[in-house]
Formats: sequence, C-alpha cells, structure tokens
Amino acid sequence: MPFETLVAGCLAYAALMFAVAFWADRQAARGRVRWLDHPVVYTLSLSVYCSAWTFYGAVGYASRSGLEFATIYLGPTVVFAGSWWGLRRLVRVARTHHVTSIADLLSARFGKSNRLAALVTLIGVLAATPYIALQLQSVRLSFEVFATAHPNGDGTLGGTALWLAAGLALFTILFGTRNLAADERHHGVVMAIALEAVVKLLAFLALGGFVVWGLADGPADIIARIARASNDPVLAEGWRLQPDRWAALNIVSAAAILTLPRMFQVMVIEAADEDRLRVAGWAFPAYLFAMSLFVLPIAVMGHELLPVGANPDLYVLTLPEAAGQNLLALLVFLGGFSAATSMVVVSAIALSTMISNHWLTPVWLALRKSSPSDEPDDLRTLVLNSRRLAILAVVAAGWIYHEASGGSTALAAMGLVAFTGVAQVLPAMLGGLLWRGANRIGAYAGIGTGFAMWLVLIFLPSIGIGSAPPLPSGVDPLAFSIFLTLTANSLAFILCSIFCFPDPVERLQALSFVSAVEPRQNGAPARGEDRVEPLLVMARRIWGADPALLFFRAEAAAQGKSGYLPDLTPGFLTRLERRLAGSVGAATAHAMVERVAGSTGLTVADLIQVADEAQRAKEETQRLETASIELARTARQLREANEKLTALSVQKDAFLDQISHELRTPMTSIRAFSEFLSTPDLTEAERRKFADIIHDEAGRLTRLLDNLLDISVLESGEARLTVAVSNLHTLIERALTAASATRPERVFSIDRDPLAEYVPVITDADRLLQVLINVIANARKYCDADRPSLKIRARPVEGGGAQIDIVDNGSGIDPGQQTLIFEKFSRLNDPARAGGAGLGLAICREIMASLGGEISYLPGLGGRAFRISLPARPPTGRGRIPAPEDIPDVDMTDG
Repeated sequence: MPFETLVAGCLAYAALMFAVAFWADRQAARGRVRWLDHPVVYTLSLSVYCSAWTFYGAVGYASRSGLEFATIYLGPTVVFAGSWWGLRRLVRVARTHHVTSIADLLSARFGKSNRLAALVTLIGVLAATPYIALQLQSVRLSFEVFATAHPNGDGTLGGTALWLAAGLALFTILFGTRNLAADERHHGVVMAIALEAVVKLLAFLALGGFVVWGLADGPADIIARIARASNDPVLAEGWRLQPDRWAALNIVSAAAILTLPRMFQVMVIEAADEDRLRVAGWAFPAYLFAMSLFVLPIAVMGHELLPVGANPDLYVLTLPEAAGQNLLALLVFLGGFSAATSMVVVSAIALSTMISNHWLTPVWLALRKSSPSDEPDDLRTLVLNSRRLAILAVVAAGWIYHEASGGSTALAAMGLVAFTGVAQVLPAMLGGLLWRGANRIGAYAGIGTGFAMWLVLIFLPSIGIGSAPPLPSGVDPLAFSIFLTLTANSLAFILCSIFCFPDPVERLQALSFVSAVEPRQNGAPARGEDRVEPLLVMARRIWGADPALLFFRAEAAAQGKSGYLPDLTPGFLTRLERRLAGSVGAATAHAMVERVAGSTGLTVADLIQVADEAQRAKEETQRLETASIELARTARQLREANEKLTALSVQKDAFLDQISHELRTPMTSIRAFSEFLSTPDLTEAERRKFADIIHDEAGRLTRLLDNLLDISVLESGEARLTVAVSNLHTLIERALTAASATRPERVFSIDRDPLAEYVPVITDADRLLQVLINVIANARKYCDADRPSLKIRARPVEGGGAQIDIVDNGSGIDPGQQTLIFEKFSRLNDPARAGGAGLGLAICREIMASLGGEISYLPGLGGRAFRISLPARPPTGRGRIPAPEDIPDVDMTDG
C-alpha cells in the first residue's frame, strides 16, 4: 500500500472524529441528548478499555503465553456480568456526590481529604504515563509496517509520535475542556469514542474472518492448527498455564475495569444514570468476547505464515499486508489507530481533571489569602486553563517516556504494570462503599503501603531499576508481587480503620456512601445573608451568572423564601458543596465553602442522630417527614411575610406622611402665589415669575397624582396595553436619553453591547420604556461610586422573549432590604429627602407583571443589579395582541 494513501486515510479518519465530536457537542448544547445518552452509545464508550495494547498486544500476548491473554477479558466480564448491581450502586453514589474522578470518589468518602486524592492522582499519573507511551509506540510501529518506501523507518518516522501526541492533545483540549459543567460529561468525546469502538471491532472481526476463512480452511482447520501449535516445543513452554499467575491476572484485570482513571471516567462520570448498566451488563462482555474471539487464530496463523523473528504484536497488520489485502490492512490500521487514540484522549481528560482538582487548584487556594468570593478572577477560566495545562503535561509525559525508552522491550509489559498500579486503589474503594467503619487513616495506610510496594516490586524493575526479590522455583514473580501488594494493602487498610476513629464529616459521608442515600441534615437554619451572598458570588464565578442564580433561587424557593438568598441550612450547604464538587472536586469544593461560609454548625451528636434515624426510617416516618417539611416551608413563608408586613407597616406611616407632605407642598405654593397674583401693584415680570411657579407646582402635583392613579390601575388589572413589535436597542437609547436629565452634572460611563441589543420584542413599548427610564434614573441618582458606571446587557431568551440586565458599580442594596424594594411603601433612602414618594419600583413591578414578565434584583453582582425579563408575548387579555400577519418587520438599523 502506498504510504501516502495510509497518511491520507489517517487524516480523513481524524477529521471524521473531529466532526462527530463537534456535532455531538452542538446537539448536547441544544438539549438534544436522546441518542447521545442511549445505552448503546454508553456501552460502546466502555470499549476504551480495549486500547492499542489490547488490539495489537493481545495477539502478541497469545503467541507468547497461549490462553493467558484471556485473563485480560475475563476479569471485566466477571465484574459486568456478575456484579452489575454493584456497578449501578457505584454510579448512584457518584452521581449523588457529583464525583469527578476516582480520586474524587475516595476524597469525598474519606472526609473530603485532598491529600488522599492527591496520592491517588499520583498513582494514576505514574501508571498511565508509560501506558500512553505504549499507545504512541504502537501507532508509530504500525506506520513503519507500511513505510516500505523508507528503509530507515526510525529516522523518517521519528516525528510520528510527536505529531500524534500534539493532535490528541489538541482534540482533548477542544472537546474535553469546552466548559465547566457540574456533571463533568463530555458528549462529543463519548460519541467519537463510540464510533471508534465500532471501527476497531469491525476491523478485528474482518481480520479474523479473513484469517479463518481466507488463510485457513475454516474453524476446523484453525482448531487443528492450534492443537499442533500447543505441541510445538518453541511455544509449549510459554503456553503452559500457571494457576497462580492466571488467578492474579484475573484479579488485576477485574480491578482495572473499576479503578483505571479512563474506565472510571466513561463508566461512572459519563453515565447519564445507573440504568445505562442494564444494557452494558451483558453488552460489554459480549463486545469483549467479540474482540477476543479471533486472537488465538491470528496468533497461530502469524506464527506459521510469517518469517521467523516477525514481531507478534504486529501480526494483525503484517498478515493482511503480506497477503496483499491492502484495504483490509488499512481498515485494521484504522482500528488500531482508534484503539490508541481513544485511550489517550479519555486518559488525558480523566487525569487532567484529577491534576487540576487535587494538585493545581488546591495549591492556588493555599497561596491565596482571601476568600474565593473576593477574587476578581474568573474561577472557571482558572480551572479550565489548569485542566488544559494538565492535558498538555500528561500527553507530553507519555511522549517523553516514549522517546526516552526508545521502544524497549520493557514498554510491552507496561499494560500489566499499569493494571497492578491502579489496583492498589481497589481495597479502599470497595471498603469505602461497603464498610461504614472504614476511615481516612486506613485509606492512607492501605493505599500508601500498596503503592510503595508496587513501586519497588513491579514498577521500577519494569523500567530496569532494581529487580524482583529471589523466589522459590515455580513461583511467578508477577503473581507473587500482585498478591503481596494487595494483601499488605488490604491488611493495612482494615487494621488502621479498626483502631482509628473517624471524624464527624467522615461519619456522615460513610452513612451516605454505604447506604447509597442522600444524608439527612439536622440543625436550625441560620439567616446569615452576609455569608450567603459571598457564596453566590463564588458560585457565579465557577458556574457562570445564570446557572448560579437559578440554583440559589431554587434553594430559596424550596425554603419558602423569595429572592436569591436562601438561609444557611446544613442541607443547602451540602447541596451547594456537591454541585461545586461536580466542577472542582469534593475536597476543593469543601475548602471553598468552608472558607466562605465558615462552620456549618454540625456536631457529632447531630451526625450520630442522623445515622440512627436513617437506620430506623420507615414509610410512615418518610410521610411524616414530608409533611414536616411542608409545614416548615409554610411557616417560613408566613414568618417572612409577617416580617415584610411589619417592615411595610412602619414604612407605610412614613409613606403617608411623605404623601401628605408631597401633596401639601405644591398646594400651599399654588395657593400662596395665586394670592400674590391678586395683588394690584405687581410688575409684569413678577406676575410671570409667580405664574411659572404655579405652573411648575401644578405639574409636580399632577405627576404625583398620575403615579398614584397609575399604580392603582395596574394593580386592578384594568391597564390597557398597546402591543406591537419593538427593537430593544431603540428603547434603551431612548431610556438613556430621557434618564440623563437625572443628576446631569454627574459623569456616568455606560458599558453596552449595541449589536446584541438588536432584539425584536412584542410588548407595550411605552410601558417598557417607563420601566427602563425608572431603573436607569435610579442608578444615576443613587450610585455612590466615585467613578459611577452603568453596565447594560440585552440578549434573547431561548423560546422567545428577552432579558435586560442593568448593573451599576455602587455598593448595592443591603441584603435585609432586598425583599422590600418593590413594595409600595418602601423607601431605601431618607424619607425626608426630596425626590418623590418612592413608587417607582413598585410601578415597575406592576408594569412588568401586566406585560407578562418580571423585574428582579440580582444579588452578588457588585452594585445595584436589576434583571428585566420579557416573555415572547404578553398574556392574553392584556390589550390587543397582534396576529402574526399584523406584525411589521423591525428595522434593525434604527436608533
């Protein structure tokens, strides 16, 4: 096959993967995730387990060790087919706690310890780096098989691994760090991996069919050839089964399917829910069976037909190439390419999340003296950039290892070395899920002991540093090392957990993990608005403004409160921390919430009571708890309403005093100057002066009466609307011009995005303009910044309608008064000051209600921030709603 054809096919395949990932991300962004979340797609994504080491190396493994290669498939098959209910429970716990990685799972279970997560991350990085190098090496070798025009393959293709590493890093950054979601799912990457799973399966099955029915004379001939090969003196010694090695390899392969960072990513983090495993419980073992079905026939035929000294790991390529089957060889090459690239991409995503959440971000928090809510930086950008940096570092480390090793024979054994390394996490993982007595000290001891022994007995000898200890004849060194490390690990974990007492946070987490339920929270709510708003600021800088506001508003509503600031209850703090954990990890989220909110008020007695009640909980208890929650919510609503009414009652008296003053003042002036006009000896200039005063005071009196009548009409629902299509840009321009008469001596800077304001809306333009003028005029009047500025942002809303945010840079409104600002009798400034009766925002609220929209105050944005939300159309019965054919085209260039 021409080498150029191979390169062109590889580039076309890579372009296809980019296109599929981009399409899937676009579909997910639009909420079209039905096919993206299909159980078949989820099952195919699990095929990332079958890396290049499996695709190429399984045949080489079989040629050297016979049926021992099957252990790599049997372990995962037993886990999925025999313990799928346990995997469902693992997914349920991980989704409940918004776990982001295997390290984060252990951190969340054992007291949210970031040091433990950092240790697990170190194990993952050390185990995965040579494994990534193996993928790069396999692709490089597969290129060299076809580079017949380049006799010095090493010199000509020396940059293949570098270019591949760069391309995979770019793909991973583009589709693995597009945003910071609370569930850490990557639809584009998963869909691309699912497609690659189909490609490598079809390639392997096509090759197997060609070998059995093309090179051999069918299954019977293959069986006879395998029987002859088992008697071959060259192969017989390696094909002899060793029970201890067989058992050890089955154990580590079963452990790897649970603890490899890439497998945990696709199996747990990317799962939409635990029901995906109903299909995967049988479909994934079937996929593994199909991938292993032709391994032994290919190994036997390669041994018989290819020259002595041919690399068994490349039989899958050299057999069709030697037979002149160029298209089949290209398909097999793409299958191996898929196996290598999918492993590198998912490993890089999983490890970068672990490195960012448990190494880089905690170091940044430790170096900063201030609270995360006080930082001017965008925390989302910080976390995303740290993940991108980690992806580059992980892939670069694999390439450096590849170059340093030079493709040595030690590299071929790194698959098992990686499996045994990550297996050291298994005892703590299973113990944390099944045993409430397991604690952080035990996890430290078990993982630390197993990791240290793995380094000395397995990892370092595999790269030529040191050697395994001498063993009696007949004892396999690898099997001995596996059993020794896992036994010492488990014993240290159990003994230290028995003799050490967990702290309160661990006890609460143990209850939740072992019972696979949401832990209940006790304790009275603390008002603490001064601590809630900084939490909102912190969440906004991690998730973005709208997701944070929606979460806080929903929490406040669940407590029976209006607005965006819920009470600091333990339940609210727990849910907030878990949502944050989905973005930055459990340990980092815990540190952030603790730094901002301080102590949550939980005691050991509270936690023990929670555990005891959870054990005794029955259906009647649940019913009573539900009723109690509803009663508490109703009581909280009544208490808040009573507090508001009490405050409004006080302000009503001030309002009436102010109204009487506002009415008497112009009336007194009109009467006094009318009497002056009756004086006969006035000059013409004096008459004009007094007449102007009477005119101005009459206008002032008229405006006040108009406001009172306006709010009365709006509240009664009798206001008539003149509904038409308007352009938000034009209305904002008119509002800014009209409001500039308020304190014109102040220099106000305006921050706008004029192009984004060209949004057509169906509404009453005059009424909406009245609201805009009022809000902007209030900002000009009350903003107390030295250099006042006003930020205006307008944008369309999905499904129709629009939102307008108007934010100044002043000191904002005190949290205790934010629920009163839209009430008729509320005045935040001194009532004795001139400037009206304080009806402006109350009128704005009624206008927006009549338009079918809403005006709300947004806390946590620095100064006074108001959001004006417009529906697609005003509600029926509010004026005449134009039919579609009556709506004129909007001139988007006006204003």
